[in-house]
Amino acid sequence: MPQLQLPMFPSGVTHITDELAFERRDGQITYFNGHMPVFTHGEKDVATFRMITSQFCASGYAKQSDIIRAFGVTSISVKRSVKLYREKGTKGFYAPRVARGAAVLVDSVVAQIEELLAAGASEAEVAKKLGLKLNTLQKAIRAGRIRMPAKKKSPLDRL
Repeated sequence: MPQLQLPMFPSGVTHITDELAFERRDGQITYFNGHMPVFTHGEKDVATFRMITSQFCASGYAKQSDIIRAFGVTSISVKRSVKLYREKGTKGFYAPRVARGAAVLVDSVVAQIEELLAAGASEAEVAKKLGLKLNTLQKAIRAGRIRMPAKKKSPLDRL
């Protein structure tokens, strides 16, 4: 019958669970299962930290509360990471961030809008014709990015 080696983990490790531990040495974080190292990443590599801890949670080797306790991270960050891992896998942690799309009201579109408004079209007609949201057009007018044509004074306004 095989006997357990004592101690089960190398000295100087911090326990995550009874089966997992980690050690910080020379700018590297190494995760251990017993004496066997299972993963290593740079100390400042947050994406890889989130990926491996999420993998531990998703595969059942650790609970989210174990990760929170062992590393002192917030519960919401662990929850988000685990959700990302379950939805997109490891590649989700290294994908470029989704940024806002290109601006709708570029100079050429603003020129078209001002031209249509000067011709007497209403804001709703301009938005529909150019495929814009009416709200986007109205916000730009209020912010002064689109100049409204000057209203012509009628002879009755002078009275």
